[in-house]
Amino acid sequence: MKARHRAPWGLVIIDLVLINASMVLAYWIRYELQWFLGISYYHTLSAYIPFSLLFTILMLIAFQIDRVYRHWRGRSWLDQVYRVINATAKSVVVMLAITFVIQPLQYSRLLFIEAGVIAVLLLALSRMGLNGMLGWLHARGVGIDRLIIVGAGEVGRTVMRTIVARPELGYQIVGFVDDNPEKGQTDIGRFKALGATNNLGRLIDEEAVDGVIITLPWMFHRKIMRIVRECEWRQVSAHIVPDIFQMSLSQVDVDDLGGVPLISVRDVGFDRGALLVKRVMDVVGAVVGLTLGAPLFALIALAIRIDSPGPVIFRQARVGIGGKLFEMYKFRSMREGAEAEIEQLRGRNEADGPIFKIRDDPRRTRVGRLLRRTSLDELPQLWNVLRGEMSLVGPRPPTPTEVNGYMDWHRKRLEVSPGLTGLWQVSGRSLLSFDEMVLLDIYYIEHWSLWLDFKILLRTIPQVLFGNGAY
Repeated sequence: MKARHRAPWGLVIIDLVLINASMVLAYWIRYELQWFLGISYYHTLSAYIPFSLLFTILMLIAFQIDRVYRHWRGRSWLDQVYRVINATAKSVVVMLAITFVIQPLQYSRLLFIEAGVIAVLLLALSRMGLNGMLGWLHARGVGIDRLIIVGAGEVGRTVMRTIVARPELGYQIVGFVDDNPEKGQTDIGRFKALGATNNLGRLIDEEAVDGVIITLPWMFHRKIMRIVRECEWRQVSAHIVPDIFQMSLSQVDVDDLGGVPLISVRDVGFDRGALLVKRVMDVVGAVVGLTLGAPLFALIALAIRIDSPGPVIFRQARVGIGGKLFEMYKFRSMREGAEAEIEQLRGRNEADGPIFKIRDDPRRTRVGRLLRRTSLDELPQLWNVLRGEMSLVGPRPPTPTEVNGYMDWHRKRLEVSPGLTGLWQVSGRSLLSFDEMVLLDIYYIEHWSLWLDFKILLRTIPQVLFGNGAY
């Protein structure tokens, strides 16, 4: 398992090829195309072979310094590219210094700068392709690590929601063990409760486990060490997640003071600046959506009116930020009076937890089937966004009945405004269990950024077009 945290050797070979290719392309641009600046002298490509080799060596050294190939697993594409840019900049600066000392006039320094820029572009594209391929393989069960989590408390759920939110990491949780009878016997979404910790040895053998993640409080240090020794004896990697005095890991920042480690606590959620930026994005997005979507809204309203009797807009009480109630709007996709029929259909509920969902709901109208499959019935919620009751991106707005059935840890999803789309909607939608939806919502709250919102909005487009998991 440890080896998988390093970049695959294939990437190193690809990098070597692309670094040298960047020098060839830079030579072509400099001497053949003569972009940017003209030249008064000419060198053959062979004259730059020593510099290409030197550039390759410098890049590999800089990659080692900036740990480009280490801790590969779990590192985002942006982080990978950032490290490549740092390493390339260092290499180019050294190249410029060397050419200045050896032959200040005969070799093109602009060529080395161009080679650096081209190298960054090629290496970034290669990593994008590799990440996409690995994500595709992991989604099909290829190259994944099978894990067991020890402990189902807040720290354990932090690990679970990270793995649910980031399937590209390539981890599959077989289940979890916990000596607390209430936790050790209750499944959390797809994650199976496998009983007490004394079952761990048997489970490692029976389930072909690759690693164990220990999330127990430090007060149980003897039990932790016993589990670590059990894993070592069975040649399975053991990883300990410190709970830092029972605080959520998302609240901890680790820094250093001249080599002395410092642990600081930060607030989880959105600060005022983030809320302001997010609100501006919501208002702009809602205004643009309502304006450009007006013709589509009119066509949908006409289709609903022709298809079945009843109002065009369906209104329903939902729970917003801090438990505050608001009236949410949707295009009506069911026959009038459908809410009164819920108790009669309760036995056909296909969702777990407090959610009520039926794949082939008999209450839906003909137009409603299309609206639900494409999520077009959600568009009137842009008005809720404009009014500040919802956001473009956030957790799904629950009904009061659903909230009444929440466990304590579920209520964390009510700490931010509900969203028109969210992380769980682009990660499986109705195919996910309720606990997995909540894990994804909490992950979103604890890891919010403008970039995350942007990615979720982009990933929503294919979900709507293909109707994956919608019913």
